Amino acid sequence: MTNGDLVRAQALLERVLLADGHNDLPWELRVTTGPDPVEAVAGTDLTVRQPHLHTDFPKLAEGRLGMQFWSVYVPCQFEGHSAVTAVLEQIEIVHQMAERYPDRLALVDTADEAEAAFRDGKIASLLGAEGGHSIAESLGVLRILRRLGVRYMTLTHNYNTTWADSGTDEPAHNGLTDFGRDVVREMNKIGMLVDLSHVAPSTMRDALEVSSAPVIFSHSSCVAVNDHARNIPDDVLEILAAKDGVAMVTFVPGFISPKVSEWDDRLRQDMEAAGRDYRNIDQRTKFTAERGGPEKPKASIDDVVAHIEHAREVAGVDHIGLGGDYDGVATLPEGLEDVSKYPVLFAALLERGWSEEDCAKLAGKNTLRVLRAADEVTRSDA
Repeated sequence: MTNGDLVRAQALLERVLLADGHNDLPWELRVTTGPDPVEAVAGTDLTVRQPHLHTDFPKLAEGRLGMQFWSVYVPCQFEGHSAVTAVLEQIEIVHQMAERYPDRLALVDTADEAEAAFRDGKIASLLGAEGGHSIAESLGVLRILRRLGVRYMTLTHNYNTTWADSGTDEPAHNGLTDFGRDVVREMNKIGMLVDLSHVAPSTMRDALEVSSAPVIFSHSSCVAVNDHARNIPDDVLEILAAKDGVAMVTFVPGFISPKVSEWDDRLRQDMEAAGRDYRNIDQRTKFTAERGGPEKPKASIDDVVAHIEHAREVAGVDHIGLGGDYDGVATLPEGLEDVSKYPVLFAALLERGWSEEDCAKLAGKNTLRVLRAADEVTRSDA
């Protein structure tokens, strides 16, 4: 790309709110310092560059990020009441972040509030709960999460819940159970976006059928470009568009690059042979470090562009967004190594002939529209 394309992209993102659907910084802060939310946030100074993190305020400023769904992720190893406790602690980490950096972050709940924060020069901060196991099969807990500011919930993580099938577990329910359908209806009622990243295609289709509000994929890419269990089939992209939802294309190398997926498949086979569970991220990280073996290949920004352009072709430019998954994976594609690199991605799209209006839709306009639509469904149900 030319320097002119990069300058155009930077100028565009000064004017247009850039929204990202998924960032795991809250969990990384917990890993660094411990589960106490006050200590977790106080333990890392985000105003200076943190080489071990993808996300800090100097990088965010360079990346021109305007709105972030901070993931309040809970690993599947937390179950029942411990999962509820952990998700509440993660929510408090985000609140602590906003209190510690009030000149940089603004906790918001609506699209209008997000746009107002962007005009004030702050990053509009929303919460997304990653993993339906964190409600411990309780609609009451679900409602509490919404009262605490959670705007979306990912129905599963790497394992099935008792009411929904995950894309990376063995099928147990053929999609959603009756209770799973009730969860989706309740999310519509309280204005919580249904997030279909991580879930099985059967769950995707069931949720799209049940939901009266547009749904999202907070960090997934396209099966047709790379046949990975975490990606979205074309028929689901078509239904998503018909229901006015948004697929937020992710940057995770294993999801976007066939050569990285092949390496991951070999790792999974080796773990299974050794009696380890690939779905358990802690076990996977430890096994990879001990295993040695062939070097993991690298993904590139071109891989991300291929998924974005395919999603645009199938779902339409009004139904795509971005969900980088920064600080949720060990490495990112070359060219998108941390949150400072968003302008590089938009420069690549401009070079390929994307209009500034289409880039603006990808950046944040589509995500803001879905937020507003979810609130309209809530008001109509009141």
